[in-house]
Amino acid sequence: MQKRVLIITGMHRSGTSLITQWLSRCGLQTGERLVPGGHGNVEGHFEDIEFLKMHEEILADHNLPKTGLTVDHVAQFTIYEKEKLKSVIKVKQQLYDQWGWKDPRTCLFLDVYKELLPDACYLVILRDYQSVVSSLLRREFKWMENKYLARKYFSRLIWKKFRRARRMVKFYNDHATEYLKVWITYNQDILKCIETLPRDAFVVVNYSMLKDEDEQVFEYMKSKWNLALKYSRFKDIFKENLIGPDVAFEQYVEDKSLITEAMALQEKLKAYMVTD
Repeated sequence: MQKRVLIITGMHRSGTSLITQWLSRCGLQTGERLVPGGHGNVEGHFEDIEFLKMHEEILADHNLPKTGLTVDHVAQFTIYEKEKLKSVIKVKQQLYDQWGWKDPRTCLFLDVYKELLPDACYLVILRDYQSVVSSLLRREFKWMENKYLARKYFSRLIWKKFRRARRMVKFYNDHATEYLKVWITYNQDILKCIETLPRDAFVVVNYSMLKDEDEQVFEYMKSKWNLALKYSRFKDIFKENLIGPDVAFEQYVEDKSLITEAMALQEKLKAYMVTD
């Protein structure tokens, strides 16, 4: 029996955790040990800890942030790094007839995974740049705010009444452009990858589409990719109240050509959002 591998790929804050949770409910093996829920993802990250730790280690070894929030790439994988990836893949292949994993940092390593898993299928999760950048800004600012809210009453009062609004503007000024550039980098990597794949080897979706078209995507995975899955409704796990509002972050981006670039890239990827 041919082994079926599904690479779930998408930028941070794009709904990759939510969609991997759905796939797990449908019966896909997505990891023996998964990252639990926490700040910014109360329902769980659904990341395979083995892949996550490998990606973090590789990034750190090349002086890149372990978060993967970077526009830079690993210039060249060492023999050790490739062999370590191969060893984890080999164990998964021995254990399972079908399996997959999710970690947004995978986007930075698509070239090497295409080499190591030439027959893999790709579920690409696209979320618009406005929502992704907004979500990152809200999440990271909340991290900083929690430090102030953990202080004594008087300090909390000063934060809420006088400092919060000013610090938020500064934070957005400092980070909006950075996060937009990361969104562009990740999605450029995705586009570059899928443009080299056979058309039936990938599907581009987003969580809004799955609210209405989960059955079509499910049937595609079963019929085209021969995944033995059992249907579970996406609506049963989707929680609208966990989706935060967009931030008008464009005003904090000095180089407006980045917004134009993001819009054009988004349209190119959206053109692939068909399931039949």
